Amino acid sequence: MGPETRKCQNCKNEFTIEPADFEFYARLKVPPPTFCPECRMQRRMMFRNARKLYKRKCGLCGKDTLANISPDKPFKVYCTKCWWSDKWDGMEFGQDYDPNRNFFEQLKELSLKIPYPGLFNNHSTLVNSEYVNHAGNLKNCYLIFDADFNENCYYSDNINHSKDCMDCYYVYENQLCYENVNTSRNYNTHFSDDCEDCHGVYFSRDMAGCSDCFGCAGLRRKQYHVFNRPYSKEDYFKKLAEFKLFSYSELEKIKKEVQAFWLKSPQKYMHSLQNVNSSGEYVYYSKNARDCYMASGVEDGRFVQYVNIAPTKDCYDYTEWGNNAQRLYECMTVGEGADSVRFSFGCVLSGTLDIDYSMMTGFCQHIFGCIGLFKKSYCILNKQYSKEDYLKLRAKIIEDMNKNSYVDARGRVWKYGEFLPYDLSFFDYNESWAMYYFPKTKDEVLASGWRWKEDEPITYKITKKAEDLPDDIKDVPDDIFKEIIECLGCKKGFRVVLQEVAFLRKRGFPLPRKCHECRHLDRLSQINPPKFYSRKCALCEKDVVSPFSPEKPDILYCEECYNREVG
Repeated sequence: MGPETRKCQNCKNEFTIEPADFEFYARLKVPPPTFCPECRMQRRMMFRNARKLYKRKCGLCGKDTLANISPDKPFKVYCTKCWWSDKWDGMEFGQDYDPNRNFFEQLKELSLKIPYPGLFNNHSTLVNSEYVNHAGNLKNCYLIFDADFNENCYYSDNINHSKDCMDCYYVYENQLCYENVNTSRNYNTHFSDDCEDCHGVYFSRDMAGCSDCFGCAGLRRKQYHVFNRPYSKEDYFKKLAEFKLFSYSELEKIKKEVQAFWLKSPQKYMHSLQNVNSSGEYVYYSKNARDCYMASGVEDGRFVQYVNIAPTKDCYDYTEWGNNAQRLYECMTVGEGADSVRFSFGCVLSGTLDIDYSMMTGFCQHIFGCIGLFKKSYCILNKQYSKEDYLKLRAKIIEDMNKNSYVDARGRVWKYGEFLPYDLSFFDYNESWAMYYFPKTKDEVLASGWRWKEDEPITYKITKKAEDLPDDIKDVPDDIFKEIIECLGCKKGFRVVLQEVAFLRKRGFPLPRKCHECRHLDRLSQINPPKFYSRKCALCEKDVVSPFSPEKPDILYCEECYNREVG
């Protein structure tokens, strides 16, 4: 079978299904997609909200709790401890399948009966870390998300195996670091991007094995450099003191100077390391991983995003997690030993096997259209069947889904083989991950047939303007945590916490002038989004597919030229 061009039923753009793709669909016994890869990623992301948190009461114990499902939604929410307890059983909500009604309508009815966890955490592994989400194995952490195995970390996202870090994004095995993006195995490194195995580094990009460097780019195994110029040890530290990193105003000047300097240094056309036959952006230690994004340890996969816990094998259209995941298709937040899972969200833990159209399940096998089940097998819509009856009814439902397809408000058709319809998401568009990577206005969201959440009314009073904060961290009073500060970005109020002030005082950096969400958006602006363009190497003019848009002024090299010129 040769390649086939189809038109996406959402964006109406053409996309190509290649022979290797058809082979994968045949192995998993699923039909080819009718949405393009980008729209498939977008709709999965609409089912995930890690950062938007609300105050609610647990629907079981009645205690106050945090939740990522807002109180105005028609869903029942339990605190994490109650949800993971044996005080309730998802089988209590089981319902018979009605062949005269659309399957997704029945799944939506079930979704309104089942309780959901306020936060998606491994709560038993959290120590003094209540304000986190999509996290586990943490100690003394605050407002970190998509995080595992961290200690004393704050205001960070996609952070793993790190300690004493703040305001970081996509970092691994960092310690004593601040404002880093896409860095690994660094110590005492700050305001830096794309660095590994460095210590004592400031405002640097694309560095490896370096120490005591400032404002540098593209260096390997160097020490005592400022803007790529070598200094003696004594002169380096004299120069470092001149930058006055304790001053907010001076820090802002340095950022602009550094950004301009970085643009003079060539970059590889994609961020990658030790891959074989792989493509995408931020792809590491992978083999036959094509069109992937922020993926590590992936083998024989395509259209995989945010899968950074190896190994992950034989997966397509899979977003977030990994850890011995295999044979997954159109899944969101599925992992840790999961095998043969299709069109599902939040199906977790070892032993997860052969699942379709299910949400928030654990240790389940051979289930179809189930929500909130644990250690169950051969269930449909949370009702138990024998193996024989299950297989017979499963086949019947798939046949019915293709004959009596779900059609949403904008005429998009859901047959067997598509991910869960947008209508089943717990979140409005601007609450979900999709808003970060596919930003839209309210009018655009509503025109697409999706939901939009209005801002909550402000009930607090700003007590201090960001521009009135002390320029030097030494001048910040001990009671600063009492102030409600107006963010320079969104103009909403935010507070600083004692741990944050202590962290900054110890390192001599000034207080931030933006809330943690605006700081997160600033860090996201430093990375390439999951979109790819045809570019040429600036040296040999070889054609490459790159995440750097043509509008960006960066100097791009193909891998061969980059390795020869930079190393």
